[in-house]
Amino acid sequence: MAKKKDDIPGWVTDEIKNAKFGKPEQLTRNGYVLEVYDKDNKIDAQFYDPVEDGRSIVTLDLSKKIKMDKLEKGVVYEFKFDSLKAPLDKKVIEYLKTEKELEMDAIYQFELTEITIVDDGSR
Repeated sequence: MAKKKDDIPGWVTDEIKNAKFGKPEQLTRNGYVLEVYDKDNKIDAQFYDPVEDGRSIVTLDLSKKIKMDKLEKGVVYEFKFDSLKAPLDKKVIEYLKTEKELEMDAIYQFELTEITIVDDGSR
C-alpha cells in the first residue's frame, strides 16, 4: 500500500508519544470556559493572557476535586493549573518545520487544579 503524503513517519510519532514531561509549573490565568468534555474529563478554556507557547485557548485535564457540572460557559473564572512541558528532539523539530510547516519545539499538557468565579455577569 502506498504511503499518503500526509503520513507522519513512525520515528516522529514515537518521539511525540514517548515525550518526557518535566516538573509542573503552577500558572494562574483569568478567562472563561469554551467547551466541556464530560466523557474525557476535560475543558477548553480561553485565557485573556496566553500561556508559554503563545496560545490563548487550551485544553485542560480536570483534577478529581473539580466538579464538571459546576462549570458554566460565559462566566469569568480564575484558573489555577499545572503546565507540563516535554521538549522535542531536534530531528523532530526540523521534520515538523520542513515537512509540515509547523513551528513546534515542545508538547504541553495542562491540568486544572483550582477554579474560582471572578465575574458571573449578573449585574
